[in-house]
Amino acid sequence: MNRRGARVSIIAIVGLTASVVLLGCGAERNPVATFQVVDEQYKIELSTRELVAHAEALLAGEAVASIPNGVVVRDDPGPNAPWSWHIDPATLEFADMTIEVCDGLPSYVEDGTVTSDQYCPWSAEIVSID
Repeated sequence: MNRRGARVSIIAIVGLTASVVLLGCGAERNPVATFQVVDEQYKIELSTRELVAHAEALLAGEAVASIPNGVVVRDDPGPNAPWSWHIDPATLEFADMTIEVCDGLPSYVEDGTVTSDQYCPWSAEIVSID
């Protein structure tokens, strides 16, 4: 191998190593809970350890507050694609009871039937945490 080839190889190795290091330093993604509401699903980012623990308790069938309730962020799917909206993870809480105006299917949020800034589907059941 000539000098030019050796230099190109070294540059390629340094570049590849830097790429691997940068990928490894990326911010960790928060867990995302998937909820089933009748025959539709939607997803919510779990931004705190307490929310993750609560979601895990729900998944395990424990008797804890089960209605996910939070502020709807429209025109930004976040982790909730293919829907065009997501729940602001900083506002997520689990409730035993909520007002009726924020209840409904995920498609009701999508089409504007749920007009509240909150979404709280009473029949939501957690199906996974990823």
